[in-house]
This record gives sequence, C-alpha cells and structure tokens, in this order.
Amino acid sequence: MKTILAIDLGKRNSVFCRLNTSSLKPEYFTAKTDPQKFHDIFIELDIESSIVLFEVGTQAGWLSDVLRAIRIEFKVANVNHSAWKWTNNQNKSDKADAHRLAMMYHHGFFPEVYIPEKPVRQKRSLIYYRQKIVNRMTQIKNGIRALMTTVAIDLPTGKNCWTKKYRNQLEQSALPFDSIDDPCDLWRGQLHTELQQLDALRTCLDKTTAKLDELNKQKQSIKLLETIPGIGPRTAEAVVAIIDDPNRFKSCRQVSNYAGFTPRRYQSGQMERSGRISKRGNPLLRALLVQASWAALRFDWAKHIYKQVCRGSAKRRKIAIIAVARHLLMRSWAMLRDNEPWQYKTQTTL
Repeated sequence: MKTILAIDLGKRNSVFCRLNTSSLKPEYFTAKTDPQKFHDIFIELDIESSIVLFEVGTQAGWLSDVLRAIRIEFKVANVNHSAWKWTNNQNKSDKADAHRLAMMYHHGFFPEVYIPEKPVRQKRSLIYYRQKIVNRMTQIKNGIRALMTTVAIDLPTGKNCWTKKYRNQLEQSALPFDSIDDPCDLWRGQLHTELQQLDALRTCLDKTTAKLDELNKQKQSIKLLETIPGIGPRTAEAVVAIIDDPNRFKSCRQVSNYAGFTPRRYQSGQMERSGRISKRGNPLLRALLVQASWAALRFDWAKHIYKQVCRGSAKRRKIAIIAVARHLLMRSWAMLRDNEPWQYKTQTTL
C-alpha cells in the first residue's frame, strides 16, 4: 500500500489530493501555498511509503527543495504533454488536476521532468538573464538603426556601427528632450534615451558576465569542455548547467532528444520519413550550440562533419550545421560523463 499526495499548485492556495493505492478513493483538502505550511503537511507522511506529485512551474523549485530536505520521494509532471491541453480536459478544475496527477502516476503514465538542485537552478537563471540582456541590447541597436533611417541617415553595417568613432557621431546627433524646442528634432531625444539604455544594459552585461566567469572558475567540468576547439565559456557553462548530471542520460540519443535535435518521425503503413528537428528541448542551449558550431568550422573536426553532411550543396548547409551541433552536444555529454578531455581523430585513407 502506497500513499500518493498530488498537489495542484496555486499562487495563494493549493489543492491536495491524497490517494490510497489500495482503495483508490481520493481525499481533498486545501492549504495555503507556503513553504512552512507545506513542510508541516509533508512531515506527517510516511517516508517509506509516500510520494508527492506536482506540476512543473515557478513554484516547483522551492517545493522540491523542501521535499529533498525531508527526503520524501517526489516526481514533477511535464505540463507540455498532451494530457495537459485544455482541449483534452472537458472538466478543468483544481481538484480534477490534482486527481489526474495521482491517477496518471498510479497507472504508470506520468510524463516526468527533471528539477535540479537550487545552486544549479540559480546558475541557469543567471545564464538566461544574461541572454535576455543581450537580446534587449540587440533590440535597442535595431531600434536606433530604424530611427536613423527615418531621418535619411545610413549607419555602417554590422559591428562597425558601434565602434568608438561612430558612437561619438551618434552622441553628437542626440539631445535630451529638455534641450529640444523644434518638433522636427524630437528624434534626437529618442536617440539620446536609447543610447542611455544601451549604456546601462552594457554595464549590466559586464557585471553579469564577470559573475559567471567567477563561478566558472570553481567548475572543473566547464574547463573540461573548453578544451573543445571552437567552444567558449558561454557555451560550456550552458551545457554544464542544463545537462547538470550526465548520468541521468543513458545514451547519446537521449541527450539529443533532450535538446530537441532529433528529427520528427512520420510513419503510416509502408511510408516512413523524417522531418525537421523537434525543437522540444531548451532553445537557448540549441542556439548556443549552433553558434558555436559555425565558429568551430575553422577546425578539422567540425569541418569534416560539415562537409560529410553538406555534400557540396548550399541547400544542405543548415542541415549540416545542425549535425555539427548535435555531434558537439553528444561529445560534450560523453566528456562530462567520463571526465575526459577532448579527443577527436578523423579516419585517413591510404
């Protein structure tokens, strides 16, 4: 006999469903969504014969920390599964959601998601935050380009626009709104505001990057991945933080599927074909791996895979770079699992 405690988490109140596997009669009760309140409920459970179930979300982190401290078994449901689509649930309520969690686990059909420990979650959050800063800076730069186009001023392409020389030219064209009297010069005030935001974000980016570099010095696994030709600290730290424990994957196929690098499959009767990659995994991890793969084409290991898949066709360039990124991920996982540095040998024909 086992006790299943399923929780439908809410912002203020949460619904609990206690299910006994022998009778399958649910018991419901509501409690305030608070770590201490949850702790008081969990300590009354039998550690050996109880399991706690809940959905992944913003509150799943601290809840998993509470359960790990008490050493109670728990599983977290992946809400991206089709069972959680509103169109598949005609009776949508908190009690029904909690009961569905318990019954899916009881029948052996529980889509589980991995929740890392708090230090890893915080490191992931900082990596995501840095990428958000980069995206904001890119949006501001594109906005400045569009603004200058409206007044018939062409800016240099690429990074040349943001050198010290052209940055001084932009600052000369910018004016605070308080100093503008002519309505035709309001664009100068917008430019001044955008440049101020860009400088503030650049300062935040430098501080965030410095903190990540400081944390990376404590991780031997990141130094291990940096031995791969073409891999920098940003890609290495993302791979280590997102994979976390390499032993939770049994094969390279599972790692590729986790990152969304496996192709979609279409099969009906004797017809079977593969489509594009699933993109079900972490989008930031895929983006960094693809960027690193383009940079790694300078080296023989990536160039060999790229030419082998591309076969001289310009239409297959994206397919080939995805193959390089997938190979890079699998190699990184194997290096973390075996704790060995980069080794790559291409076969030569005599």
